[in-house]
Amino acid sequence: MPHVSRTRRLLPLVLATTATQASIVVLVPVLAEIADDLGVSVSAAGQARTILAATAVAASPVVGPLIDRLGVRPLIVWGGALALGGSAAVAAAPDLALFFAAHAITGAGVACMLSAGFAGVAAWFEERDAPWAIGYVVAAQSVAWIVGNPLIGVLSELGSWRLAYAVPAAFSALALAAGLAAPSARPAHAPAARSGLRAVAADRSARAWALAELVAYAAWTAELTYAGAFYVTSYGTSEAAVGLLLAVGSLAFMFSTLRTSRLIARFDLRRVVGIGALGMGLLLVPVLNLTPSVWFTLGAFCLMALFAGVRTTSSSTLGLRQLPGREGSMMAARTASSQLGYMLGAAGGGLVLALGGFGTLGFALCAVMVVAAALVQRVRDPGSPAG
Repeated sequence: MPHVSRTRRLLPLVLATTATQASIVVLVPVLAEIADDLGVSVSAAGQARTILAATAVAASPVVGPLIDRLGVRPLIVWGGALALGGSAAVAAAPDLALFFAAHAITGAGVACMLSAGFAGVAAWFEERDAPWAIGYVVAAQSVAWIVGNPLIGVLSELGSWRLAYAVPAAFSALALAAGLAAPSARPAHAPAARSGLRAVAADRSARAWALAELVAYAAWTAELTYAGAFYVTSYGTSEAAVGLLLAVGSLAFMFSTLRTSRLIARFDLRRVVGIGALGMGLLLVPVLNLTPSVWFTLGAFCLMALFAGVRTTSSSTLGLRQLPGREGSMMAARTASSQLGYMLGAAGGGLVLALGGFGTLGFALCAVMVVAAALVQRVRDPGSPAG
């Protein structure tokens, strides 16, 4: 779409990924209040996150072929509408059963918007601009942590947790509006005979990439899930201060994603992804084992977030190069891998933490990131001189 400005093409993709992350993180600051209001335990209410992720994983095999056949725009519109409706249904839920059902609606919206947000980079941008665009699409997910989380906390204190769901609802509405205003363009290529997750599973390189994403997201999620608890137990940090510390890490992540395109232009993507994964893994050991001061932990965490930004942006670019003409299928696989990684990371990290403490968790997550770095070396990079 050479006649359409880069900003107009980028905005729907950025808002789509921001809306998905806002829909995911909104549960974190208000979980205890939700449990108290619904009269259930915190662990029971927290299963809503599992239901959202499981629904996104289940919807991914359908979403991928739809993007390949219909284009990116309809999926952003449908996803925005589903996530908006899901947020409204969550806020109105009178009991746990309907609370869970509403998160299933949101999960379907997340599958649509997250897959379309990344697939749109390949569909709407030339190859030379794709690394620049993917940096912004990845960075947009940090907005939910930097801007969304403080707003959620304020609205929860002013009203209730139900009012806090206005934040993901607003982002979803913006994504829906941007999708409606986006350029309407169907894929120029004919639909492939095999698409969706079956096409990814049938291709050795694409399959290795999806597995590497799952492993990396499991480790990263385990760190993020228990980072707040680490600050509280190690330093006695208040919950408000923890929110600020995590926001600083998100800023580091955003800074990194917006500059990774320079690395992508100069080096083999497999090396960039591998270095990002290894950097994250090596830093996980001191982050969760050494506690000389809050500032030391924050500095190490921010450095790890820089490596995470490099890994996420370069890996997403590598994924878009795997199956030309089936970017929707590849990014649906990314959605499935990331959401499944969220589920496994939170559960597995909790188990390791219960058995061995934070120090053991640091070494275990380091080993997992080394595995992710090794897996990505089996992925072909069509953009490199070696192909």
